[in-house]
Amino acid sequence: MEIVWGRVLPVLVSISIIIVVAILREYSRTLAAVVATMPINIPLALWIVSDGSTREQMDQFTRTLFINIWPTILFLLVVWLAARSGWRLLPMLAAGYAAWGIGLLALSALRGWVGI
Repeated sequence: MEIVWGRVLPVLVSISIIIVVAILREYSRTLAAVVATMPINIPLALWIVSDGSTREQMDQFTRTLFINIWPTILFLLVVWLAARSGWRLLPMLAAGYAAWGIGLLALSALRGWVGI
């Protein structure tokens, strides 16, 4: 069985980033947060999707990435506000994911209505 490095390497990079964040948090939570929010998943996704994609497919994918980042920003806003209010981790995440899901549904409805 031959390893297809173009498919395995992005997964290994993702795992490495998680390990780096786990190590960095012991030294600097700010630096760990910077690494955690770096545009890492997007380049990895682009790397995976670009294999065999046409220019039009890449254009559509990157446009969809841009549009779909907004529910993620809403997730972060809700988690931040919950953390400021003293919530524990699981309720913070639940509220964040609820906001993300609602944002994604609203965005999907808007996209269908506007046609993007």
